[in-house]
Amino acid sequence: MSDPVPHPDDADRGCLRVALAVPLILLTLAAAAFCWMAVTTRPGYPGDEDAYRGIEAGCLAAVFFAGLAALLWLLPSVRRVMRWPWVTPAAALLAVAVVRWVTIPQ
Repeated sequence: MSDPVPHPDDADRGCLRVALAVPLILLTLAAAAFCWMAVTTRPGYPGDEDAYRGIEAGCLAAVFFAGLAALLWLLPSVRRVMRWPWVTPAAALLAVAVVRWVTIPQ
């Protein structure tokens, strides 16, 4: 039996995966930091507007960075190399940030 001939695109996938993983991981880590800040910040008293604005800013930044990670993953060339588990943490952070943002008392 002879070995099957490898596809020429398969040789570049390892390097391409590493090159695409760097921005995706950095965007996900930034989203995680802002999401953690938004979730753990507690107002000192019921009308603490500064804390509420900080929570809102953290949620906005988390949504921005997680959304960028998801948009990066939606590119066909990226999706071909990196499957859906790569974007799952960013999607989860996006969902947590949106839920936190919606549940901020007005």
